[in-house]
Amino acid sequence: MCWAGRMMLGTFSILLVLVHAAAACDFGPFPYRATGIVCRMTKPAALLLNKETAQVIQAAFRNAKFPNITGERSMRLLGRVAYGLTNIQVNDLSIERSQVELEEDNAIHIAIKNVTALFKGTLTYGYAGAWFLQLFHSVDFEIESSIDLQLSIKLTCQKDQVVPDASGCYLTFHKLTLHLQGDKQPGWLKQLFTDFISFTLKLVLKREVCKEINAVSQMLTNFILDLAADFVRDKDIIVDISLASDPVIKASYIESHHKGLVLYRNNSSVLSDSVFSPSLLTESRMLYFWFSEHSLSSLASAAFLDGQLVLNFTGEKLQELFEMEDTEVQRKAVQMVFQGTSYNDSVAKVWSLTQPQISPQPEGTVVRSLVAVEVSILPAGEEPLVALYMEKEITVTIQATYEEKKLILQPVDSSIEIKVFKCTADPSGKDPSIQRFLQNMILVAGIPEVTSSIGSALTSLMNSKRLDLFDIINPEIITRKGYVIVQLDFGFPSHLLLHFLEKSW
Repeated sequence: MCWAGRMMLGTFSILLVLVHAAAACDFGPFPYRATGIVCRMTKPAALLLNKETAQVIQAAFRNAKFPNITGERSMRLLGRVAYGLTNIQVNDLSIERSQVELEEDNAIHIAIKNVTALFKGTLTYGYAGAWFLQLFHSVDFEIESSIDLQLSIKLTCQKDQVVPDASGCYLTFHKLTLHLQGDKQPGWLKQLFTDFISFTLKLVLKREVCKEINAVSQMLTNFILDLAADFVRDKDIIVDISLASDPVIKASYIESHHKGLVLYRNNSSVLSDSVFSPSLLTESRMLYFWFSEHSLSSLASAAFLDGQLVLNFTGEKLQELFEMEDTEVQRKAVQMVFQGTSYNDSVAKVWSLTQPQISPQPEGTVVRSLVAVEVSILPAGEEPLVALYMEKEITVTIQATYEEKKLILQPVDSSIEIKVFKCTADPSGKDPSIQRFLQNMILVAGIPEVTSSIGSALTSLMNSKRLDLFDIINPEIITRKGYVIVQLDFGFPSHLLLHFLEKSW
């Protein structure tokens, strides 16, 4: 889900996802009221991601489909000279350096300096002289080029989704030299062709390269959007990540605001009183995710309705819970509950009877719920027998951390109040020592085991969405009254984008 929540042409496509212009979207007069999730990417992240731009630009050049170039010109005394360049391909592309700037005119400006490329193909030319002398030749050619590339990526919003516009694409040629059949010193006729085709060639290269760059930005934006949408989906539970308000673009960061509404089987939550303010986030880390209490509570409610808040313990896990201490009270309780039955022939089921209430606070995330515990023994060849049933109000404060690609949920404070107690071996329920033991067992072993199991399940879910492929550095999960902030530095797995581009092409 959005626990992890989840980069400039190519890798900069994630910036296109995180930032959206409001030209085609109307969010009303209150900018943050419907904001459930916020993403902020700072300038250091943009600079890091800019290092990956070269690979995507190279892919755009390599995959541009250059059309045949034809032309002719009448020369005094020489008659008509015609030419055609076919089979144009790019070889030996390199990029000296790339720079990126975030501007408050709602654009990402990228300057790529000294793109050197060698274009190869076939030149066919014909010369019809004034005395009916005709010369037609077909030779291989190479074109050495040195180009500066300026990109100004505008961002528009359509149907609450981002649409990038990379049409602000400009090529400046410092060098464009034609060589025929490897001859580095062309004769006057070859030089004539160089002069003829250079202007047309520059126009064609600009048009095709910029068209390919725009197509790549569209593809990668769709890729990131699809990736983000899949990340916040779990079966019938979907988080709406469409835009909730206009973006904020500063020289030091970009920030987008998303609805964060939870959709479950066509039912949606409603948020109209978000407490978000840009001042809640800083600029010291590369990436920030802000989650409202409403979004987190809605996720928990959807998980409850979907029947996901159910755990079963058997065998060794069950033994660990009931034998956390070796005392006479413990041994008596175990004997009464299991009636001599082996742990391997028993099962404990824990589930939430009501939708959990989640309340982020400075000390952690407070979770309240009415929880049921049922222990059944499974006699051979007989129907299961419910040996113990309890309902209890649980309040637990949880602190979350993310270490070694694992989400760890640690209860730091908890309390329980037993509402219903039924034990087959003690039908009168008059043995308070048994209740005290069970209550202590739940506090000391049961709640930590349940939170650990939920943390493992969430880790598996996030890794199934490929979060483990990212290098997440020193993540911090900060809870405050009404919201949670996740802040981190990261390394981006560029091979994901290149693999996607290869598949798309």
